[in-house]
Amino acid sequence: MKTQLLESTVTGPAETVTHTPSEPHSLSPGLVWLMAIAAGISVANLYYHQPLLGDIGQTFHASDQELGLIPAFSQVGYALGLLLIVPLGDSLERRRTIVVMSALVSLALMGVALAPSLPWMIVTSGLVGVTTVVPQLLIPLAAHMAPATQRGRVLGTVMSGLLVGILLSRTASGFLGVQFGWRAMFWIAAALMLLLTVVLRFTLPSQPASSSLSYPALLRSLGSLVREEPALRLHSVLGAISFGGFSAFWSTLALYLHSLPEHYGPQVAGLFGAVGVAGAIAAPLIGRYADKRGDRLINMIGIGILLLSFVVLGLLGRWLWGIALGVILLDLGAQANHIFNQTRVYALRPEARNRLNTVYMVTYFVGGATGAWLGSLAWSHWGWSGVCAVGAALAFMGLMVLRLDGAKRKEP
Repeated sequence: MKTQLLESTVTGPAETVTHTPSEPHSLSPGLVWLMAIAAGISVANLYYHQPLLGDIGQTFHASDQELGLIPAFSQVGYALGLLLIVPLGDSLERRRTIVVMSALVSLALMGVALAPSLPWMIVTSGLVGVTTVVPQLLIPLAAHMAPATQRGRVLGTVMSGLLVGILLSRTASGFLGVQFGWRAMFWIAAALMLLLTVVLRFTLPSQPASSSLSYPALLRSLGSLVREEPALRLHSVLGAISFGGFSAFWSTLALYLHSLPEHYGPQVAGLFGAVGVAGAIAAPLIGRYADKRGDRLINMIGIGILLLSFVVLGLLGRWLWGIALGVILLDLGAQANHIFNQTRVYALRPEARNRLNTVYMVTYFVGGATGAWLGSLAWSHWGWSGVCAVGAALAFMGLMVLRLDGAKRKEP
C-alpha cells in the first residue's frame, strides 16, 4: 500500500492518497452482476412516478402544472445529490457510504408512499432524488475494483443494469400502479431498497477511502479537475450531447404517440422502454471493445448511430415498428458513447474517481435537461419533425466536437 502526496493549487493543503491495487479476483462476475442489478433497482426510483402522475393528481386534486413539480423536484434533487454527495465516495469508506444512502432512499420512498398532500409529495420526491445516487457510487467502485484490462467490460455490465432500470421502471410502475394503486408502487420500491441495503452490506467488500481531503476541499477540487484534465472536459461534453438527444426523444414520445390517429396511451409508451433493453444488452460488448482501444472510434460510431436513429425516427415514425427500430438504435448509440466516456474518464485519476464521476454526470445531467427542454419546445412548434431535427442536430454537434478535437491533437 503506497501513500502519495498530490499538490493542488486550488485546495491548498496536500492531498494524501491511498492506492489500493485492484486485483482480478477482487471483483467476481457475480459481484459485477450484483452491482448491475443494484444500479438498476436504485435508478428506477427516479422514474416510478411518471406513469402514475394522473392517478396522483386525482388523489390530491392537482392540476397538470402542479403535478409537473413532482418530476422537477426529483430531478433537481438528483442533481444536488450528484454534486454534493457523490464526491464523498473518495474520502469515506465506500461500502458504508453506499449502504447508508440505500437505507436513506428507502426512508424517502416511504415518505412518498405516506404523502398526505401534494406539497409533502413534492418535497419527498426531491429527497428521493437527492438520495438516489447509489448507482453513481457503485459505478466508480466497480471501476476502482476492476483490473485495468477489464474496466470497460465491467462498466458496460453495470451500465447495462442501470439502463435497464431506467427503461423498465416506467413499464413496471404503470403495471403495478394500475393493479394496486400508486402508493403501493412506492411501498414496493421502499421494500426493494431495504432488501438491497442488507444485501449490499454483506456482499460488497470494504473499500477504504482514497483521499484525505476535507469535504470543502473535495468540492473545490472539482474545478481543479475540470481545468487540468482536457479529456474530462471532452468526454463530459460528448456525454451531455448524446444524453440531450436521448432525453429530447423520451420526453416527447408519449405526446407523439397520443397524437397519432390510434391515440396510443402510456402503456404503449412504456412498452418502448422494454424495446430499448436491446440496446442495453449490447453494453458489455461495447465495454470489451473499449478495453482494447484507446482512441475515440467508439465515440464516433456511437454518436453516428445516434444520428442515424433520428433519421429513422423522422422517416419511419408513423409506424410503431419504425419507432421500435429507432429506439433500439437510439439506446445503442447513446449507451456506446456513454460507456466509452466513462471508461476513459475513470482512467484519468484513480484517487479521484468519484469526483471525476461528479463532473461527468452533472454535465451529463445538464445536457439531458437541456435536450428535454429543446425537445418539448420543438414539439410545441414543429411537432415530431422538430423533435427529430433537434436530436439529429445534437448528434451532428457531437461529431463536430470529435472532429475538432482530432484536429487539435494532430497540431504540432
